[in-house]
Amino acid sequence: MRRICVFCGSSMGNSPAYREAAEALGLFIAANEIGLVYGGARVGLMKVLADTVLNQQGEVIGVMPQLLINKEVAHDGLSRFVIVESMAERKAHMLKLSDAFIALPGGFGTLDELSEILTYNQLHITDKPLGLLNINGYFDRLLAFIDHGVEEGFVREEHRLNLIVSNDIAMLVSQMEAYQPVGMGKWISDIHTESNNR
Repeated sequence: MRRICVFCGSSMGNSPAYREAAEALGLFIAANEIGLVYGGARVGLMKVLADTVLNQQGEVIGVMPQLLINKEVAHDGLSRFVIVESMAERKAHMLKLSDAFIALPGGFGTLDELSEILTYNQLHITDKPLGLLNINGYFDRLLAFIDHGVEEGFVREEHRLNLIVSNDIAMLVSQMEAYQPVGMGKWISDIHTESNNR
């Protein structure tokens, strides 16, 4: 993998474990000469991650819409900074620049970003691996929700398997490197056929 895009919080979270994980991931990325793509902010876990990679002389590319730059949250010390017009364009540009994706703990923005990659992988718009670095069991309830979706027939099991999960960075990246996209198959039920058969 040449570049990994990391989704994570613009806050630090309540546990020091989250900051430690961001630092550890940054060190791993730099040590393995992988470029970092992220949202471009100088706050929260995003700043910790970016600064860690930069301090190891690694490549860091930030992507941010003008509306957030206007709020003065942009990091001004990156290897490259890409200004876009919208949040949607930001995600599209990060997708284009990156070979794989990792989500650290974060809020609604992180959830939006990882959900889009999951959906794109389901539809084979892209086939790039997505990993959750599940620090402190942060994503456990999200994973339970997805598993419930499988049980209730709204998520196919093979698409659930597109999501790679670990609390160990090296193991997560190793599994991502071995990722094979699931077969397309029939990803949605025929509502009309099901209704007619009742």
